[in-house]
Amino acid sequence: MSSENSQTKWGQFIPLVIVFFFWGFVAASNDILIPVFKTAFNLTQGESQLVAFAFYIAYTVGSLIYMGISVIIKEDLVNRIGYKNGLSIGLIISALGTLLFYPAANTGSFTLMLAGLFIVGLGFSLQQTVANPLAIALGPIKTGSQRLTLAGGINNLGTTIGPLIVSFAIFGSSTNANTTASIESVKIPYLILGLAFLIVGILLKFSSLPERPELIEEDDSHDATSVKTSALQYPQLVLGMIAIFLYVGVEVSTASNLPAYMESKLGFLTKDVAPYISLYWASLMIGRWTGAVEAFTENMSLLKILRFIAPYLAFGVFLVVNAIANHDLTPFYIYGLVILVLIGADMASKGNPARMLLIFSSLGILATAVGMGTTGMISVYAFTSVGLFCSTLWPCIFTLAVSGLGKHTSQGSSFLIMMIMGGGFVSVGQGAVAEIIGIQNSYIVGIICFAYLAFYAWKVSSILKAHGIDFDKKVSGGH
Repeated sequence: MSSENSQTKWGQFIPLVIVFFFWGFVAASNDILIPVFKTAFNLTQGESQLVAFAFYIAYTVGSLIYMGISVIIKEDLVNRIGYKNGLSIGLIISALGTLLFYPAANTGSFTLMLAGLFIVGLGFSLQQTVANPLAIALGPIKTGSQRLTLAGGINNLGTTIGPLIVSFAIFGSSTNANTTASIESVKIPYLILGLAFLIVGILLKFSSLPERPELIEEDDSHDATSVKTSALQYPQLVLGMIAIFLYVGVEVSTASNLPAYMESKLGFLTKDVAPYISLYWASLMIGRWTGAVEAFTENMSLLKILRFIAPYLAFGVFLVVNAIANHDLTPFYIYGLVILVLIGADMASKGNPARMLLIFSSLGILATAVGMGTTGMISVYAFTSVGLFCSTLWPCIFTLAVSGLGKHTSQGSSFLIMMIMGGGFVSVGQGAVAEIIGIQNSYIVGIICFAYLAFYAWKVSSILKAHGIDFDKKVSGGH
């Protein structure tokens, strides 16, 4: 690996993370659109969930289209057009999707609205395929997963403020008596978003981002017969695809089943559940901000200080947002102690993505088991803390799964993005299990997901070491 890759390239990385912010902003804003569309179009609860379905299924369809084009042109699509062009094209596709909101609102068409969201998601699918490996490549491989964690932290900033901004744009201020929204009011926020997509797409086109970044190749010099023609010939990727499916599944299903648990078992009112769901997603931000500090400095004493500052800074963002929303903050101060467990786990991982995946998956199992075995607020905090332990799993799995793929990296990345559909399948699966054994016991589904992730962490280390890739060393992988 060249010496110029010994430092993170911040000038290139900062424009890149803008797209991570967009993904979070739009995904979380869908939660605001669901009740608006439900009322305006007189939908059932099941029909209103088509908003989320249209958006997430677009990732899978986008990956399939990507693979189809790659087969037709007999070359990986991103390798052909370049990483920077891929990002710009993805943003333009998403911008075209937002344009559909205009005729959809004027004609009152739910189908057109869904088509618009689907096209936005198609664009995101291409952006994700390119941006995730690019974040890893913009600096030393040892801190690749930390850069992806940092990008994820920016994504969570989008999930935290997106719903507030879209809600304000549609309903006006919280003191306003307007509690219902017309479909007309959805037009302007999404057209502004489309304009932002276009502007960033143009800026990225003229940025210093590389078209063909330096990627890690497996060191197969000892084995002349192992010329691989597809990403699916790498076991770290195939096992990683299952890991991404189950990771997104446990992350989404833990949160989506929490309101039903709190209402049926603890007697919470629906309106009082919101701050706890907010705390769950904020936990992901807390964990990612903590996991990202190694991308900034190698100074050990500064790292120790930042490891304590970063999570409580993120926790502070959560408290401020909820204070603005006039929620009672008293129940949340105790959560500051749970964050200490996260800091300890982060230090124990020493920045190695495989070790981090093993430690955090094990803590995920423990947190879920405590939630299942206790009652009252202890169980709520236990389930919420699953967000802390999910926080760094995406970058760990992604980094491990694409390590050593070389020219097959973008193809492998596309396969991983396709597995985001696990968010829908595992949530529905846990819901079905809940009807048989009860909502609290249904969290056994989460334990099974974490158990596989712990297995993957153990297995992938030996796979990569056999090919000369070791994350405990400063630089790895032959070129």
